[in-house]
Amino acid sequence: MNIIFKVIEKEDILQILPLLKQLNTTTPPDILKTRVLEMATYPNYECIGVFDEDKLIGICGLWYCTRHYIGRSVEPDHVIVNNEYRGQKIGKKLFDWIKEYTKSKGYEAMELNTYTGNRKSHKFYYNENFEIYGFHFLNIMREDKTFY
Repeated sequence: MNIIFKVIEKEDILQILPLLKQLNTTTPPDILKTRVLEMATYPNYECIGVFDEDKLIGICGLWYCTRHYIGRSVEPDHVIVNNEYRGQKIGKKLFDWIKEYTKSKGYEAMELNTYTGNRKSHKFYYNENFEIYGFHFLNIMREDKTFY
């Protein structure tokens, strides 16, 4: 196994869809594709790919901003390692890489959201020295009030 971490170029962003669908099972595929293409146009978004040689085995979106309470921060989003590669410390190596990469860009804090039912991720983030600081509230403003 030869694990490589690198930024996925915006023109290649759709390669993340198969992995993204492992985590996001509720959003219709056409809407997911449209959203990913739009996200890739934002200057404050990057997607990191985890590759075994040329095979994409993990992804993590990064959102950059400045927050009044913490300063320049990065938010890892849609963190996924392919099921067949789990248990090999790839997530740990990915977060170590992200910390060094974003620190080198001048970011001073990292914060993230995780689904309440994803208990394995909670344990992972505690082990990565994340602390619960608050709650993430969601208000769906679409007419159908459906989460997708």
